Amino acid sequence: MSWVLGISAYYHDSAAALIDSNGDIVAAAQQERFSRVKNDARFPADAVTYCLSEADITLDQIELIVFYDKPLLKFERLLETYLAFSPRGLRSFLISMPLWLKEKLYLKVSLRKELCKLSGLKKAQLPPLNFTEHHQAHAAAAFYPSPFSRAVILCVDGVGEWATTSAWLGDGDKLEPLWEQHFPHSLGLLYSAFTQYLGFRVNSGEYKMMGLAPYGQPRFKDLIMQKLVLVEPDGSFRLDMRYFSFATGLSMTNQHFHRLFGNPPREPEALINQFHKDIACSIQQVNDEIMLLLTRQLQQDTSEENLCLGGGVALNSVTNGYILRSGIFKEIWVPPAAGDAGSSIGAALSGLYLAMGKNRKVNPHDSMQGVQLGPAYDTPTAIGQLKDLGAHYDELEQSDLLKRVAQYLSDGSIIGWVQGRMEFGPRALGQRSILADPRSADMQRKLNLNIKHRESFRPFGPIVTEECASTFFDIDRSIPYMQFVVHVKEQYVSELPAITHVDGTARVQTVNSTLNPLLHRLLNYFETYSGYPVLINTSFNQRGEPIICSAEQAYACFMNTDMDYLVINNLLFSKDQQPQYQSKKLCQQTFQPD
Repeated sequence: MSWVLGISAYYHDSAAALIDSNGDIVAAAQQERFSRVKNDARFPADAVTYCLSEADITLDQIELIVFYDKPLLKFERLLETYLAFSPRGLRSFLISMPLWLKEKLYLKVSLRKELCKLSGLKKAQLPPLNFTEHHQAHAAAAFYPSPFSRAVILCVDGVGEWATTSAWLGDGDKLEPLWEQHFPHSLGLLYSAFTQYLGFRVNSGEYKMMGLAPYGQPRFKDLIMQKLVLVEPDGSFRLDMRYFSFATGLSMTNQHFHRLFGNPPREPEALINQFHKDIACSIQQVNDEIMLLLTRQLQQDTSEENLCLGGGVALNSVTNGYILRSGIFKEIWVPPAAGDAGSSIGAALSGLYLAMGKNRKVNPHDSMQGVQLGPAYDTPTAIGQLKDLGAHYDELEQSDLLKRVAQYLSDGSIIGWVQGRMEFGPRALGQRSILADPRSADMQRKLNLNIKHRESFRPFGPIVTEECASTFFDIDRSIPYMQFVVHVKEQYVSELPAITHVDGTARVQTVNSTLNPLLHRLLNYFETYSGYPVLINTSFNQRGEPIICSAEQAYACFMNTDMDYLVINNLLFSKDQQPQYQSKKLCQQTFQPD
């Protein structure tokens, strides 16, 4: 067996992924889950260590290491951008260049240094190190794990080296580039500019803007498309850079932008008013329409039936649902980690198929393995982590555990749920989740304020058994990774208020009895008590923190919030039976293989 290691790092949300010679994803994890630094961009030492441990191999057994970016091309883009906009951007240039000249320009040296430190190997003993282009890594991550032997691929993000939007044709183990659009004309950066303007953090606050959009009216949509972005009938577009500072400055927008909309940027934590809601609604609809034009033109140009979406913009599940409802493509696949973290998988698969020439075997079902690719903590390990805290638990047989949890949920309890291997990607999918009853009209507010400690307008997605999904939601397919926002059927809007957003939609996750049998059984038990095989599922974390990884982190979050019960494997923890607990941030954990 040979192995390929993929790495993404040094921009945001660094990660590592390990692929075997059959193309199977053996392990993948984000560095933030171990370091507890949200969107940690540093070299993913703990994630690499975990991946090697999962396969029980050492670094010298790796055949190829692939990094998800080409730093020299990115450096070329930065230099050309500064020259093109000179003398604007001098301050930004003076800040960024020392870092580039000291570290990023010599990334190969830095990576080898980190790998030597991690493994104890000498440089000459390290595996070969390759670099793939950023959008090629996105395309590979979108296509190769898909159930398609052939598909057209659209990658849209902020920016890689030069590309901001690119189209590819995937055929077997081949990836053919069709066209690309270059910086600074970027749909991802346009959306992020509005994210910052509304007072949210770029690269993490875009979800907030999606949640806010349905509360508004699109009264600025025409203004955006008249002044900020010129869109052609084929979906290609150009930004009017007079309104933006991201090419030359340290912010996304400027005074021209602010005057255009008649308001200064919202300060973080300031009150959100109708203006902010209308701005969010407007840019969301602009994003929807441009993506729809791009995908429609791709289908016309290629006559392909299958579409794969990659890049950070593919995490916009509202837009994905809009494309799905259009019926342009017969099938659409969106990987669960479409952003930069997922590019560690794409980099590794690019190495396997494009550099090493391996033949791809298409999995028509789910080669992402339910995205259960992170570390697991068995019951003895979990007990060991919590021993010194004096945690009290009941160890139960599985059926008894599921019945109790379903009963507690139907009575209105909120439950932390930790099972098996941690999910890879930005969404909790039933391995590191918080679960609650969707029938409670007050549950959305309670979860936002007392558990997640976040903005009250943000919605929660439902999980539903795959076979019952079409009963409650306007879908005719499996959606295992919350890739699409769909409509709740009208007769259930009032019956499932906690998972129905203000516009009657929900970001649904269907649960398959094969990929996640335990969660599927829990949903069936909950149905016996409530009449609905549907639960709220949100990520197991508090605002500003990564999703939990270990049992100790789960317990800390459980004790620091108003959760009623915690389940770790077959252990059940009741809040009223726990000892006094000193509130603390979730602990950093350097990954130590068993």
